[in-house]
Amino acid sequence: MPKTTVDTTTETYAGNRESMLERIDDLEVQHAKALEAGGERHIQRHRDRGKLTARERIELLLDPDSPFLELSTLAAWGTDFAVGASIVTGIGVVEGVECMIIANDPTVKGGASNPSTLRKGHRASQIAQECGLPSINLVESGGADLPTQKDIFIPGGRSFRDITRASAARRPTVALVFGNSTAGGAYIPGMSDYVVMVKEGAKVFLAGPPLVKMATGEESTDEELGGAEMHARQSGLADYLAVDERDAIRIGRSIIKHINWTKKGFVPEPTYAEPVFDPEELLGIVPTDLKIPFDPREVIARLVDGSEFDEFKPLYGSSLVTGFAQLHGYPIGILANAQGVLFSQEAQKATQFIQLANQTDTPLLFLHNTTGYMVGAEYEQGGIIKHGAQMINAVSNSKVPHISVVIGASYGAGHYGMSGRAYDPRFMFSWVNAKSAVMGATQLAGVISIVARGAAESKGQAYDEEADKQMRAFIEQQIEEQSLAYFTSGMLYDDGVIDPRDTRSILGICLSAINTVPTKGAEGYGVFRV
Repeated sequence: MPKTTVDTTTETYAGNRESMLERIDDLEVQHAKALEAGGERHIQRHRDRGKLTARERIELLLDPDSPFLELSTLAAWGTDFAVGASIVTGIGVVEGVECMIIANDPTVKGGASNPSTLRKGHRASQIAQECGLPSINLVESGGADLPTQKDIFIPGGRSFRDITRASAARRPTVALVFGNSTAGGAYIPGMSDYVVMVKEGAKVFLAGPPLVKMATGEESTDEELGGAEMHARQSGLADYLAVDERDAIRIGRSIIKHINWTKKGFVPEPTYAEPVFDPEELLGIVPTDLKIPFDPREVIARLVDGSEFDEFKPLYGSSLVTGFAQLHGYPIGILANAQGVLFSQEAQKATQFIQLANQTDTPLLFLHNTTGYMVGAEYEQGGIIKHGAQMINAVSNSKVPHISVVIGASYGAGHYGMSGRAYDPRFMFSWVNAKSAVMGATQLAGVISIVARGAAESKGQAYDEEADKQMRAFIEQQIEEQSLAYFTSGMLYDDGVIDPRDTRSILGICLSAINTVPTKGAEGYGVFRV
């Protein structure tokens, strides 16, 4: 029988829970900014035209009562662009088929794409490609947000490349066009396998009437250039002509129903057990003060099936916990930081464990709470660089899918060794208390202070202590703000900031999507320095 040492009656537990709930309440406030989209006035104007919002379209498209894993909800947070980046992306089930769904939000500048939109869309395409998912685009966009064209024109071509490559890989692509699909946006339906256009709603053209007039002198109407009926009857760009938005969604569901789709990955037994311990207790187990250690085994026990965890090398490299479990019936290997710092033993243990997971084609879950690899003369002389490099080598060349969840800190090269964003984990999420940076704010400010003090001394100059104090305070505040989960999520450095209690459900959806295609581990690695 699994055991726990968590005492839910202590003041520490109650304090942790209260602090975490405050963070979760604030997360709801931040998510509300994305749900507000273009604001009440623009939403009402959109509805007055008889149109559904992006999320209403998604809800009608999905199977009844099925989950929707929204991705990158806080994209563009902390920028001048609307939170959410004028696009909604996520994984949902349509006619029993898991699909990547990408929906323009026309209430935000007509659904125009800015640099954050582009990054969010590219991330959705990457996930669809790696997981082998069909894609459904719900299109209503005025094209590029022209003031930002220099940042989106060149990389924007990747969006069209990804659609055609999906088709070549036999991953169906469907475009449901509800409104404008202008200029480069016209290539979304132009390159999709199946195209549905809404009568008297869809307008798909490379250039609208004003630009045509300027370029050629020709007088033409929207319908002549790109109306849905024209494309259905004359150009042939539309495969289906829908009478209204709901009809378009009905047709889209019918298309998915008939693509003869079967998953080729691992199929779990439906009899898996829920965790013995309540995931609600995660709120009191993990402190929001990241300097306070906690036992990641208690987190694992509230995520995995039956709270059963087969720990690997429990007596060796104890600040990294490794082992095997099942999650929603799927086999999973887990690496979780215990006391933050990664020493040589932890790095070597991780290297071996990652190789074992690849040998058995087992996906890996990384639970981040690390301040990085240990520094100091003793550890440098003991080979910490070599051993850290071994771990990063193993992570880099691992072929099984990785999922990363930052449940605490994720600093320095430890972020890399734990399969951070640059190492292309299949999915990556952050808890509301998470922080990611080169190092902690106090340490970073202190390093800069030491360097500045040394430079002054080498020049024989007096060091301004008051200026140093102000500089350190400024840097600490800046780094603290830039380390927060909202900030990193806004930059698309993860796939979403999440409530810890939702972690198990989210991981289940991710593992199901991952197993659309078979998992195959690495058969070789680079040179391991020994």
